[in-house]
Amino acid sequence: MEITIRSPFNEKEWEDYYDLRYRILRQPWKQERGSERNEGDATGIHFGLYENGVLKAIARLDINPTREGQVRFMAVENNSQRKGYGKQVMLAIEEYCKMYTINEMILHAREIAIPFYESLGYEIIEKSHCLFNEIQHYLMQKSLRKSEK
Repeated sequence: MEITIRSPFNEKEWEDYYDLRYRILRQPWKQERGSERNEGDATGIHFGLYENGVLKAIARLDINPTREGQVRFMAVENNSQRKGYGKQVMLAIEEYCKMYTINEMILHAREIAIPFYESLGYEIIEKSHCLFNEIQHYLMQKSLRKSEK
C-alpha cells in the first residue's frame, strides 16, 4: 500500500477533491453542490492523501495575515475513517507549517471531531459558530513552537 500526501494536480484530481469535500461536509446536511467551495480555495494550500492513487482524505491550509495556520475543510472518505488518514494529513500540514516558520495553528472543529483534534494536541479556546443551525463548532489552537527546557 502506497500512501502519498500532496496537492491535486490535474482536472480529475481536483474534481475528486471537491467531490469528497462536498459528500462528507455538505451533502449530509442537504447543502447545494458548490457550497463546498469558497474564495479561499484560490489562495489556500490543498492537501490530499492518496492510497494507491485513490483520494482518501483532504484538508486545506490557510495562512492568516498574522502568519497563523488555519486548517479548513478536513474530510476523510466514509469507508476510510478511523484508519489514521486524518492524522497523517494533519501531521503533514503541521510539518509544512514548521518548514515555513508558522508556529501557531487554529481550526474550527465540529463538536464530534474534538477528541480527534485533542489527540493531536489541539486545545479548545472557545465555542464558535453553529453551521447550518445544526453543527456546533469550537475554535481550537495548537502551538508548533518547540518547548524550551
